[in-house]
Amino acid sequence: MMAALMAIALGTLTACGVYLMLRERTFDLILGLTLLSYAVNLFIFFMGRMKVNAAPIVDGQRAATLANYADPLPQALVLTAIVIGFAMTAVMLVIALRTRSLTGSDHVDGAEPRAGQGQS
Repeated sequence: MMAALMAIALGTLTACGVYLMLRERTFDLILGLTLLSYAVNLFIFFMGRMKVNAAPIVDGQRAATLANYADPLPQALVLTAIVIGFAMTAVMLVIALRTRSLTGSDHVDGAEPRAGQGQS
């Protein structure tokens, strides 16, 4: 049951990220990339075999196997990816704000909205 719930949550997050990336506004694109990076981080974390009540550090009382301890590699990868993703999002926001101030448009291609399509 828990695996199905995690798969549904991961699929929903990925679908929302892809949907936002396909929109024509730069802020939607940035938000979609951020959601997609969160989905990838969760995927990496889930592939590390989530264990309840597993010790994170080898203490010498149990055998040093993955059956007794949490796998630190996915946790380290996700932590690094969170930091890099935050920096990437900040840079993209600065570039998007600068482009908006220079062009006066929030569209990805820099074009104005077509007739019949208002600012949304």
